[in-house]
Amino acid sequence: MSILRRVGQGLITLKLSAKGEMRVVKSIQDVVRLWKEGADGKIVLVEDAGTTTLAPVLSKLAGVVCTSGALGSHLAIVTREFQIPALMGTKLETSENLDRRKVVIQPEEGTAGALLVSD
Repeated sequence: MSILRRVGQGLITLKLSAKGEMRVVKSIQDVVRLWKEGADGKIVLVEDAGTTTLAPVLSKLAGVVCTSGALGSHLAIVTREFQIPALMGTKLETSENLDRRKVVIQPEEGTAGALLVSD
């Protein structure tokens, strides 16, 4: 059994949990690679990506973690429509590389949510 460790906190768009393998998306090329490998069940970490950037893979994702934005951001609204949990305005509490790590988006009190990594 793996241990979950908190690595970030943000505003959660839905009171739903998500588990999956993290993919860090910094460019359109990253989205294309993810689309080719298969985005099913993945959770993406984006800094300032809009809905247009993630559009090719959005419906396949298990979750989205964005280091900017708020609950009224376009990305937050669209992920709610797709019933995909998202953390917006996420403050990462680690500098470790989370790409290809098993992670969980977990709702907390009110509009808060946590990003957990499996050790």
